[in-house]
Amino acid sequence: MKIFVDTANIEEIREAVSWGIVQGVTTNPTLVSKEGRPFKELVEEICSIVDGPISVEVTATDAEGMVEEGREIASWHPNIVLKIPMGIEGIKAVKRLSTEGIKTNVTLIFSPNQALLAAEAGATYASIFVGRLDDIGQDGMQVVAQALQIYRNYSFSTEIIVASVRHPMHILRAGEMGAPVVTAPFKVLEAMFKHPLTDIGLQRFLADWEKLKNLMK
Repeated sequence: MKIFVDTANIEEIREAVSWGIVQGVTTNPTLVSKEGRPFKELVEEICSIVDGPISVEVTATDAEGMVEEGREIASWHPNIVLKIPMGIEGIKAVKRLSTEGIKTNVTLIFSPNQALLAAEAGATYASIFVGRLDDIGQDGMQVVAQALQIYRNYSFSTEIIVASVRHPMHILRAGEMGAPVVTAPFKVLEAMFKHPLTDIGLQRFLADWEKLKNLMK
């Protein structure tokens, strides 16, 4: 499984990369706006930190505008992946961009059918928003399971990204299903390291070592 961090905060990205387990970054207009910095400047700094896919979302709403904006953003760095919203205009744009060799990530996917359309259009990634599905009483991870099965049936090269991750259990279930990519907020990734028994065990080891050191004096 590839693990991406879902943030545009430079400090979070630097810290996550230092762990040695983060292989990419996903951003969106909301995350970028929180940083209060020029868009291109921020994206270029992220690209200088992470040697992996950096998803950057277009803001145009028509296919022609998405393609034009996407070409410009993609020219900033070879690791940039264009986030394109699901919809008729978005799929049109993905098809055109993919034929030009530009990597795309179809975002705001909430059904297996939408995931299928993203793959048919040649998307590099398809982001399924599991947390938002859970919010309305639907099992988001079940949608991931269905989409994974469809992709395996037809050997699509598109990779599913489990997105809108709210807690480590989403990541656990993604791993059990064989999802190729998960993108999660910094705090969720940080929580994966923690377990009360780990803390207790470490405290006990350190206490026992102090006893041994005292005996050696």
